[in-house]
Amino acid sequence: MLAPERRAEIARMIETYGSVRVAELSQMFGVTEETVRRDLEALERLGVLERTYGGAVKPRGISFESPYAGRAAMQRAEKMAIAEVIADLVDDRETILLDASSTALYVARALRRRQGLTVLTNSLAIVHEFRGEENFTVMCTGGTLRTNSQSFVGPHAERALREYHVDKAIISCRGLHVERGLTDSNDLEVEMKRLMMGAANEVIAAVDSSKWGYVGFALIGPVSSVHRIVTDSGAPPADVDAIRQLGVKVHVAPGQAAAPAAPGSNADARNGRP
Repeated sequence: MLAPERRAEIARMIETYGSVRVAELSQMFGVTEETVRRDLEALERLGVLERTYGGAVKPRGISFESPYAGRAAMQRAEKMAIAEVIADLVDDRETILLDASSTALYVARALRRRQGLTVLTNSLAIVHEFRGEENFTVMCTGGTLRTNSQSFVGPHAERALREYHVDKAIISCRGLHVERGLTDSNDLEVEMKRLMMGAANEVIAAVDSSKWGYVGFALIGPVSSVHRIVTDSGAPPADVDAIRQLGVKVHVAPGQAAAPAAPGSNADARNGRP
């Protein structure tokens, strides 16, 4: 395949899927990763995409928020691996806060092997996931439903969070940057995440490698505002080391499991735990 044909196909994939990975494109087209990087550089100059660590994404404004279903379908294997690590960091009979991120839905599924949890969430998808679950006590904040994110936000939801204190809060974000912290695209979601962090003895950020280095619209908090970050093996090693130097524990999932159907259709991971 000639370079123009290959680049046209990459542009189509960016438009269709929103992101591409260098390693996957290299295997798909039978060319070196360096050749793929040159393709991405050329397409970036045309404004077709924006390069990221290990790949590229469709260019968008920092306040853009993709629909929940689309986010849930992306980085599935990485989110599954992260979720398994987090499930090992949770003990039976703890009280847990889960935000409305798509990653949190994978965490909710992994938590099914725990016993007697009390789960409080502002996620409609997680409440639906736990329907009929007799092993857990499941609570919802209520509030104003944002259909794009399947989340409850606003004054009622915020008041609900202020009334509780929990063992662990598990949140995600749109971007994680060593200097600029954890960010997201919507200030209502950010306020919910902040309240969750303030209500918890321990805060765990579930951040797949596609979010490292990105800076979103609204600040959730500095990197030091969380106790642990759980990520996948694609996270940039230099940034992982830099965050560890700040005193934040970083857990790197040892590998990615095979991805199942997207949410909505029905080795030991304790590395680094003291």
